[in-house]
Amino acid sequence: MTNVEVPTYVPGHGLLRGRTAVITAAAGAGIGGATARRFLEEGARVLVSDAHVRRLKEYEAELAGEFGAASVAALPCDVTDASQVAALFETAVAEHGRLDVVVNNAGLGGTSPLVDMTDEQWSKVLDVTLNGTFRCTRAALRRMRDTGGVIVNNASVVGWRAQAGQAHYAAAKAGVMALTRCAAIEAADHGVRVNAVSPSLAMHPHLAKVTTPELLEELTAREAFGRYAEPWEVANVIVFLASDYSSYMTGEIVSVSSQHA
Repeated sequence: MTNVEVPTYVPGHGLLRGRTAVITAAAGAGIGGATARRFLEEGARVLVSDAHVRRLKEYEAELAGEFGAASVAALPCDVTDASQVAALFETAVAEHGRLDVVVNNAGLGGTSPLVDMTDEQWSKVLDVTLNGTFRCTRAALRRMRDTGGVIVNNASVVGWRAQAGQAHYAAAKAGVMALTRCAAIEAADHGVRVNAVSPSLAMHPHLAKVTTPELLEELTAREAFGRYAEPWEVANVIVFLASDYSSYMTGEIVSVSSQHA
């Protein structure tokens, strides 16, 4: 297998200068945290949210120290609670006067054979990953339909490709893809674009804690580059979808993967 080194980190180019963004599940590690940092590097103001309050506050302080307190705000939010979702978007508008970009990154995984999966396991993954994206998309569209804007959802290649033990997560992510396409059609008349990224394997500490080394090795072996993605490599594509460079794209699911077919 070819092992390709991680490319050089791409500096910001002001692609989101002056825009306000809400990013869910953005407490430090993973794609959400990387996206918050990339947005700030591109000139955006960000409101980061997460259900993990301590990690969220720590990451808010870290980002504020680097980019200035005026550019960063944080609000805890459990995307399974519609009232918390509403408060998140109300705060974004109250703090910055407008809402330009929403990144729906919140999701919950797990591994279980379908025959052993409980109703609770199934429902919990669906409620966070699919229903949470629905709640946030609905709240965003209610505020963007008079001003325009961009929504970027986080899907997954398992929404297309089978993986044992992932029936709940795969169903949820396939649902996110379908939701993205339908929301895009409804939002087009209001000047709102809705797209999604579909990563294969982006490594971060929290994923390593809940995934066995054997599975990670197997998943990495499927990648043509012989390595997993860095979270910021996925965040770069989210920046593209949030920027004017993707102005004629809506309802698209962009694979961020080197995975063999």
